[in-house]
Amino acid sequence: MRLIFLLVLVIGIGTAGYAAFLIQGQFAAKDSEINRLSNELRKTREQVVETTPVVVTTQRVSYAHKLTADDITLINWPTAHLPEGIFSTIEDVVGGEDAETRYVKRTLEPGEPVLAIKVTDFGEDIGINTLLDPGTRAFAIRVDVATGVSGFISPGDEVDIYWTGRNLDQTITQLILEKVKIIAIDQQATSESLRPTVARTVTLQVSPDIVANLVQFQSSGSLTLSLRGVEDTTTAGAISVNTNALIGNEIIPVEEVEKCYQTVRRGVEVIRNEVPCE
Repeated sequence: MRLIFLLVLVIGIGTAGYAAFLIQGQFAAKDSEINRLSNELRKTREQVVETTPVVVTTQRVSYAHKLTADDITLINWPTAHLPEGIFSTIEDVVGGEDAETRYVKRTLEPGEPVLAIKVTDFGEDIGINTLLDPGTRAFAIRVDVATGVSGFISPGDEVDIYWTGRNLDQTITQLILEKVKIIAIDQQATSESLRPTVARTVTLQVSPDIVANLVQFQSSGSLTLSLRGVEDTTTAGAISVNTNALIGNEIIPVEEVEKCYQTVRRGVEVIRNEVPCE
């Protein structure tokens, strides 16, 4: 009887030990799985990019277009690379039911963020004044086929300006301004038209002190525009050409010879005779 009891006890202890071994193995496997999942979750969190809602266009909208809710939508934009002046809600752009109209100041392509500098304020006019950068002024100059690059300039282009006039009895041409932005051609402030037109007036964006210079240049000679390339950021510096330098003439001063005269009066007649100078 005692032997049977000892045998049962030994079997029970062995079974309990085996069960404990199995449970320990399962716990170890669970711990390993938990560690694996934790590592994957950590890597996933590291790959997650924080985003911010940004209003973008759903279609191409042109200059002076009246913005509506149908023109825009919301997308998630990487917060670390947000453009300046974004809108985060549709209401920020179109306003409520009683809100006044916003207009597009620059052509927007599909999916392009709607920025504050690209649209007017509520109820703001879409005139040229909305296109001017802070601290600049609009100045119009007269042009024709020759001086206006034969009609191939458009709003948004940049030009160099040359002045031709008289200086010290010579006709000279010199570069007076570089990289000047055109904001309007005649009464047109958009570049939507693909057909070149010969302008009569070109409106430039310049600083206030340049306005006074251009007034003087325009009143004392003629101004000619030279169209720059889209990606041209170079500067030419001082350029001035006069007629004599252009054709290779050299101005040689003529030495003046002193002459002396003797005046003789005969009645009412006065006669001047050249005499040797002493």
